[in-house]
Amino acid sequence: MQARVSKRTFLSLALATALACAFGPANAADIKERTAKFPIVNPIDHPQGLGAQKFVEVVEKKSGGKIKIKIHASGALGGEQQVAAAMQGGTVEISMMSPAQLVGTIKEFVVLDFPFVFANEKQADAVLDGPFGKKLMDLMPAKGWVGLGFMEQGYRSISNSKRPINKLEDIKGLKLRTILNPLYVDMLNALGANAVPMPFPEVYTALETKTIDGQENPETSVDASKLYEVQKYFSADRHIYNPQMLMVSKKFWDSLSADEKKIFEEALVEARDVQRKAARAMTEKSRKVLIEHGMQLNEIAPAEIARMKEVVKPVTEKYAAQLDPALVKAFYAELDKVKNLK
Repeated sequence: MQARVSKRTFLSLALATALACAFGPANAADIKERTAKFPIVNPIDHPQGLGAQKFVEVVEKKSGGKIKIKIHASGALGGEQQVAAAMQGGTVEISMMSPAQLVGTIKEFVVLDFPFVFANEKQADAVLDGPFGKKLMDLMPAKGWVGLGFMEQGYRSISNSKRPINKLEDIKGLKLRTILNPLYVDMLNALGANAVPMPFPEVYTALETKTIDGQENPETSVDASKLYEVQKYFSADRHIYNPQMLMVSKKFWDSLSADEKKIFEEALVEARDVQRKAARAMTEKSRKVLIEHGMQLNEIAPAEIARMKEVVKPVTEKYAAQLDPALVKAFYAELDKVKNLK
């Protein structure tokens, strides 16, 4: 004999079932209380900082507040090389940096630094978000990192306190800071500069004390770090497109459940799309800020850019020769596929 169910009990059961369907999977997900450090070398209002903030926001929301990530901006925990090593050791969990910073450990990343290869951001997005970008990230776990995806830093150009650069010869003799990456050093030296590799947190003081004449970075970095206070000229040669990689310590990643990993992966996509749009808008805004603070900005004629590209061609060839020819071929094949994107 079946027991009768009252109307009120039936409604209560129906409501409970509906709530379980709506919230059950999230509540049942394997998500632990966690804290993580997320250092970046740029200020929090730099595009790098905006991407970090969005990522943290999405992770905390999707984890129901269980995973809390603290951003340490402006190089508070050291330069990229120091942070990358700490991630390998597991003392830092998350960071965002240019893949160029990892070339000393994963030489294949150097293809992304070949000068003048990406004609525009859409081409870069297509290559980085596609199978070639994944091919590069697949090399990371063996070295102690896990790559989640790429955001944007922008096109690197030269600023200095001596003179505007309108032609190749104007670069000659300038002491220019660059990152701790041999290709960057060789590229600037080939252009006629005296390259000075240096961690970014040290750059402002070096410019202020005239230890160096200039540096190379996107407009947003010059703006966010107020380098306009110690620089006069910004010349848009756009020699290298700089993506930013969101990466996680493999030791930390291996401690995450499948549900937690999914949250991180979904947060990367959401943050990436927001960050790239913001970064591109901020580039134009930063150019105006530099001018407002007395910097002289100039574009460089296409013919001169072509001369620069030709001068650094042996540098590209030198580093391409150090890689598996199949990888280099695959990279140029991807570039060929996206060459019509505008």
